[in-house]
Amino acid sequence: MSAAAVTTAESEWATGTLDLAGYLDRIGVPGPVAPTAATLHALHRAHVARVPFENLDVVLGRTVPVDLDGVQAKLVSRRRGGYCYEHATLFAAVLTEIGFSVDRLLARVGLNPLRPRARTHMALHVRAADGEWLADVGFGNALLEPLPWGETGWHRQGGWTYRMTRGPERTWHVEQRTGDETAVLYGMVDEPVHASDVVMANHFTSTHPSSPFVGQLVAIHKDDDAFVRLRGALRTVERPDGTSEERRLTPDQVVAALRDDVGVPVSDADAAALEATLVA
Repeated sequence: MSAAAVTTAESEWATGTLDLAGYLDRIGVPGPVAPTAATLHALHRAHVARVPFENLDVVLGRTVPVDLDGVQAKLVSRRRGGYCYEHATLFAAVLTEIGFSVDRLLARVGLNPLRPRARTHMALHVRAADGEWLADVGFGNALLEPLPWGETGWHRQGGWTYRMTRGPERTWHVEQRTGDETAVLYGMVDEPVHASDVVMANHFTSTHPSSPFVGQLVAIHKDDDAFVRLRGALRTVERPDGTSEERRLTPDQVVAALRDDVGVPVSDADAAALEATLVA
């Protein structure tokens, strides 16, 4: 990327306001860091492990900022989590500051050729001197590590397995194999988007009645061995071999699971407000 292009990107996404030291402390990675595959893998792993996926603010009727200052105030300073736009905005700024070239992409979740969904997921195409990768720290049930960009076959991450495949109309599909089943997580065109596109997508995701994040809690933790999801009062655990279990929780158990299973530091006031929405 040319110096002029870097300057333009930094201006549009305001990456110059990033507190890199604060972010590295948040995810437990000591510096210094360099734009290499090893750094990208370490940051990706640490981010997924330390910064949870959750939509508590949407459930409580709050605005979800997707500008860098608002995102790092929430995810870094207040040590909260968020959903894809928040995670990807922060991670892209981190990678840009370190020296990677980063394209922000919007993706369609799942695969429905007849009625494709809107582009409501955000992932990153990352480039450096030693390779290109798909980085995605904000899907919830997705990558633990970056994937080599392109059709490079299946890649194992802990117990999970992923690959990229070409779809129709310049689309790339990201697939996960669980047990004997293969599913398309999302599809995307390798075409950079603007900050205004992310603002529009976030508005739909956080306010539209048909959004899966409006009206119900969604919180996720994924590691090498299990995928734990809270959807409203339903707690689901899925494993790489395809086995799963479900349990319906009481409102106070949901708060406990949000804190203990997902790692969201829920204040007492927010806990009370969340329990009230679950009772309602």
